[in-house]
Amino acid sequence: MKKQFHIKNMVCDRCIKVLQNELEGKEIKVLAIELGKLKVEIKNPLDEKTLNDIISENGFVLIQSVERQLVEQVKKELILLLKNLPLVVPQKLSLYLEKNLNTEYSKISKVFSYTEGLTIEKYFIKLKIEKVKELIQIGEQNFTEMAYLLNYSHINHLSRQFKNETGMSLSLYKQQQHNSRNPLDKIV
Repeated sequence: MKKQFHIKNMVCDRCIKVLQNELEGKEIKVLAIELGKLKVEIKNPLDEKTLNDIISENGFVLIQSVERQLVEQVKKELILLLKNLPLVVPQKLSLYLEKNLNTEYSKISKVFSYTEGLTIEKYFIKLKIEKVKELIQIGEQNFTEMAYLLNYSHINHLSRQFKNETGMSLSLYKQQQHNSRNPLDKIV
């Protein structure tokens, strides 16, 4: 029987690879896998228990509610946006999410805020700040170039948001070689 599952905390290609390898190692046929979603062939109840164990052991969580599924879809879309730099949001973020999730933004926003305790915009800022920390750690761009890559209108805007989120300036963070990056699945 083919079954689809929605999974929390799948935030990168390595998550997909780990889950796929583990499932195939237990001879559970993976039909499709992407961030937050998994479709498998379940032959018996033991396969489903094995699947649940693998998901749990690797720090993932099965999502049962429709609201939680929507929240994970929002997170997935925003993480995918930040995957390729320079960041290009083809339209307003609200319209982008509405189009990609095929749901009215007012519903998306309301469910996300209620479930996560912060707005989508605030969450996206947190993601961008984590990307800045990664870029600082890599050390290939200056702050102005980072601002450009992340679609900030000016370096001052990035600097203000970085200080608000981390409590320190970009320069101080870089000087202290502060490696306080947060895993994307732990942001909220």
